[in-house]
Amino acid sequence: MSTTLGWLYALAAGFLSTYVVQKLCFPYFWRDLLFLMKVIRYGVRLELFKLTSSVRTVLDRFIEQAQRIPNKPFVIYDGTVYTYRDLELRSNKLANVFFHNMRLKKGDCVALLIGNEPDFVSAWFGLAKVGCSVAFLNINIKSKSLLHCFDCCGAKTLIIGSDLLKCLDGILPSLLKSNIQVCTMKSHCEHPQVHTLQDKIDAASDRPVPAVLRATNSLKTPTLYIFTSGTTGLPKAAVITHLQSLKAAGGFWAFGANETDVIYIPLPLYHSAASLIGIGGTIELGATCVLKKKFSASQFWTDCKQYEVTIFQYIGELCRYLCNQPKTEMDQAHRVRMGVGNGLRQDVWREFLTRFGNIKMCEVYGSTEGNLCFMNHIGRIGVVGRSNFFYRLLFKYDLVKYDMAKDKLVKDQHGFCQRVKKGETGLLLAKGDTYFNTGDLMAEDRDGFICFRDRVGDTFRWKGENVATTEVTEILGMVDFIQEVNVYGVEVPGHEGRAGMAALIVRPGLTFDEKKLFEHANRDLPTYARPLFVRLQKVMETTSTFKQQKFQLVQSGFNPKTIADPLYVLDYQQKSYIPLTNQIYQDIVYGGRKL
Repeated sequence: MSTTLGWLYALAAGFLSTYVVQKLCFPYFWRDLLFLMKVIRYGVRLELFKLTSSVRTVLDRFIEQAQRIPNKPFVIYDGTVYTYRDLELRSNKLANVFFHNMRLKKGDCVALLIGNEPDFVSAWFGLAKVGCSVAFLNINIKSKSLLHCFDCCGAKTLIIGSDLLKCLDGILPSLLKSNIQVCTMKSHCEHPQVHTLQDKIDAASDRPVPAVLRATNSLKTPTLYIFTSGTTGLPKAAVITHLQSLKAAGGFWAFGANETDVIYIPLPLYHSAASLIGIGGTIELGATCVLKKKFSASQFWTDCKQYEVTIFQYIGELCRYLCNQPKTEMDQAHRVRMGVGNGLRQDVWREFLTRFGNIKMCEVYGSTEGNLCFMNHIGRIGVVGRSNFFYRLLFKYDLVKYDMAKDKLVKDQHGFCQRVKKGETGLLLAKGDTYFNTGDLMAEDRDGFICFRDRVGDTFRWKGENVATTEVTEILGMVDFIQEVNVYGVEVPGHEGRAGMAALIVRPGLTFDEKKLFEHANRDLPTYARPLFVRLQKVMETTSTFKQQKFQLVQSGFNPKTIADPLYVLDYQQKSYIPLTNQIYQDIVYGGRKL
C-alpha cells in the first residue's frame, strides 16, 4: 500500500514539476500547440483536395452555403440585407449575361473596377461561375496605371461600377483601341461605346450556368489577380490561386470566429484583406458581413451597435482615427469582441483597448504576393505574429543583417547573408524553393514574438496603401521643369506609415512652378501617393553604384529648422504647393493641420 502511495506521490510530483517548468519556461506551449493543430487540420484538408479530382473552391463553398442557409443574411449594405440566396441568384443572372450575351468563356480574364458594394461580389462570383479569372483594380488608380494593369493581366474586358464612369475620362479611346470591351453596371450610359449590363441582367435567367464551366482539377489554378504597389515601377499583378484563396478564407476561423459572428468590413474589396479574408472568411463560416462603402470614424460604433457586429477588420490608421474621435457613450456600448488586421501601433493599441473595451486584436502579417504569414493569436500588444519550434518546422524564414545606410544586405567573406541574433532587427527572408525578399525589417524576441520595425527599398505605406516610389518618380518626372526627382517616405508624428516626400532638382533655366506640380500630381496620382512634401536640391546624392540615396533624406525628415533646402507642403485649399514654414510644421507635428 505504501509503495503504491509512493508511486502516486512521485507521479503527482512529476506532473506538478512538469506543469511548473512548462509555465515558467514555455508559458505559451499549449496555446501555440492548439492553434497550430487547428491550422494544420485546415491545411491537411486543403492538401487532400490537391490529391483528389474533387477540388472545392471558395465559390463552391459559397454555393454550398446558399443551399444550406439560403435565407441567412450574407451581406448587409447601407441598411439593406442580402441573403446568401439573393447573391447566389444575382450572380447566376450575371453569369448568364457574361456567358450568353458577352460571349465570355472559360479561361478569359476580366478586370473589375467596382467599389465596395454587393455587386462587387455578384460580378466576381458571376465571372467565376463562367470560369473566368478576375483582376481586382484599385478604384483610386489613374490613367497610365490603369492602362498598365490591363497589360499585366491580359484582360480584354472591363466591368466598371455605375458610380465610377468618371475613371474612363481620357482613357476610353486607348481601351477601345486595344480592343478592350468596356461594360458598366447601369441600364443606360452616355458613352455609346460602353455596354450596359443592368438592362441585360433584368432580362436574364437566374438559373445556374453549367457547373463544368467553373470546375477545376487543381488548386494551383489562377483565379484572381490582385494588384500590389510594385517596388520597381507601376502596379504589379499578384497571381492568386484557389489554394491561396482558401487559405485566406480560413483566417477568421483560425482565430476562433464562428457562424454566429457578424463581421464589419470597411476596407476596400480590391485588396486581399477585405476580399479574400473578409468575404472569403464570411463564406467559410456561413456568417454575416456588414459591408461599408467607405470607412467612417464617426459612424463606426453606431454601425457596430445597430448591426450587432462582433468582429471587425482594420488597418492601423483606422484604429487611430477611432481613437481621435470625441468620446461618447457609444464607446463601449457594443458587442465587438475581436479585430483582425495589421499595422496597429503599440500606443494606439493600448489606447484603443482602454477606451473601447476588452477586444482581442489579432494582428496578421503577410502580403498578397508573399509566401509567409504570421498570426498573433496570443494577442500580445505590439507584435505582428508568433513563432515557435513547431512553426519553424512548417514555415521556413530567416532574419538577416541589413545595412540601412547603404541600402543593402550585409554579407560575410564568403558572400552569404548573416542571421541576426534574438532581439536584433533584420530583413525578413521567406523560404520557398528559393528565398523571397519581403522588404520588411523585423525582430524576434526570445519568447518567439515577432515585431515589425520598418520597410526598406522603394516602397512605403501611407493611408493604408503601399506606395511605389519608382512609380511616383516616373510620373513626377514628366513635369517639364523637373530634371531629377527622388521620392521617399518620412515619418510624421501621430501618423502610421510614412508620408510621401519628393526631393527635386529643377532644370537649368527653368523655375519651380508650385501650381503646375500640384495639378500634375492631382491629375495623375491617387490621393495616397501624392507627395505631401517637396524639397528643392541642387545636387542629388547617389550611392557608389549611382543609385539615388534615400537614407539621409528619410532621416532628415521635413523640419524647416534643420533643413537648409527650400521646403514645400501640399495645400488643397490653395491648389498648390506652398512654402513649409515653421508654423505650418508645428501645426502638422501637433495635429493642428490635417494631412
